[in-house]
Amino acid sequence: MKDTREFPLLFNARSEGAAEKASFKAAMRHRRALVPASGFYEWRQTGGKKGQPYWIRPRHGGLVAFAGLIETYAEPGGSEMDTGAILTINANADIAHIHDRMPVVIDPRDFTRWLDCRTLEPRDVADLLRPAQLDFFEAIPVSDLVNKVANTGPEIQERGEIGPEPEKVKRQKSGADDSQMRLF
Repeated sequence: MKDTREFPLLFNARSEGAAEKASFKAAMRHRRALVPASGFYEWRQTGGKKGQPYWIRPRHGGLVAFAGLIETYAEPGGSEMDTGAILTINANADIAHIHDRMPVVIDPRDFTRWLDCRTLEPRDVADLLRPAQLDFFEAIPVSDLVNKVANTGPEIQERGEIGPEPEKVKRQKSGADDSQMRLF
């Protein structure tokens, strides 16, 4: 990248290909990290745009550690920029109705294993890249205050109204009979 203004902000990385992708391959091998968090925000998509925001947090409270990668980018002029990404995975059944992806959560028993880049290759920790167990998280609808960077107070996590589920549009060929069974 010659101009960092064109640098893509990759704060999430798909765990399924991180060990092979040029952007993340070296970090998967040498710079795995844990990203502590009390939860994350996600939006249920409605009609191709952001819909209802949710605060997704551990059901029993406390912090979690997301699987992360860190990398230092060296510009052609010699300056450096530290970057990081959280690894994601297909969402479990608790989250899938909101979004199709979720962060990879590393269990505290596996912290040392995940961080051991000296003796463990990416293939040795690949089994840790899985969705959180069912019922680990709870999804709380919140107001759209969370969608504005200027809002940083506790009010962004107050329960919000859940909007109506978007109606599923039935696709039907013109002239088709609704009483007929269809193969597709």
